[in-house]
Amino acid sequence: MVGYLFAGQGSQYVGMGQDLSAAFPEAQEIFDQANKILGFSLSELCFRGPLDVLTKTNNCQPAIVATTIASWQAYKSKHPQIDGYMAGLSLGEYSAYVAAGALKFEDAISLVRQRGEFMEEAALKYPGKMLSVIGLDLVKVREICAQLGTEVANINCPGQIVISGTPLAISQAQELAKAQGAKLAVILEVSGAFHSSFMAEASLKLARELEKINILKPKFPVVSNVSAQITFDPAEIKQNLIKQVASSVLWEDSIRLILSKGVSSFIEFGPGKVLKGLLRRIDSNARVTNIEKKEDIAGS
Repeated sequence: MVGYLFAGQGSQYVGMGQDLSAAFPEAQEIFDQANKILGFSLSELCFRGPLDVLTKTNNCQPAIVATTIASWQAYKSKHPQIDGYMAGLSLGEYSAYVAAGALKFEDAISLVRQRGEFMEEAALKYPGKMLSVIGLDLVKVREICAQLGTEVANINCPGQIVISGTPLAISQAQELAKAQGAKLAVILEVSGAFHSSFMAEASLKLARELEKINILKPKFPVVSNVSAQITFDPAEIKQNLIKQVASSVLWEDSIRLILSKGVSSFIEFGPGKVLKGLLRRIDSNARVTNIEKKEDIAGS
């Protein structure tokens, strides 16, 4: 039994997916589909940049999903027998549901493009920032949030928690976290206070778009970011995706659920090795393979 993990936003880089696309027709087909659906060359943006345009949320989200599913399809061409548990970090949850057969790729790529636009609109209307706190436990971080009116956005792994809030509150939280003994308190290079109530309007807009989408029962168990639980109910999956934009990402609990099923071997799909790093901090004994280049598949 294997744990299949799907990359989230922030792992993008110029050149991602190009190697796989050149080596695997299955990967190239994914980029061709994305280009046609979106009406512009997403593959060109992924392969050649520029980085500042790629990093824009409304571009970055479909770019990462396309690259992730391209790596998934390339892997499946060599390993058709899939059996295990799936989870995706925030944006990566869409890739997980595509891989599990619950969401069509063409629907996912359109949804995440809109999701990115809705999040950017909310960020402009309600300016905010995010702070990564390293080395404080959740109790202390929640105390800081209660004091300053900030919110827990991501519980990534032991000792790594991200909070969202107004620029002033996040600046104050940075100083308070350091005073409380945090090893690091870093303001993230993001455009808004994601996974918080600042994104409530984005969540409502996304709900209207998700109403138009047909979600099927997944073929494999997928762990929800919102609940850190598995559901096969399409209606519940849809509600979880709506809530996810403005709710905490329970990544550590999601991984612990998969580990509790006896899984000790994981494969991370998509650009970067962020999830590998988080997983190692949750369980140092877990084995993780990354699939993002052709040699990764040759060696898998």
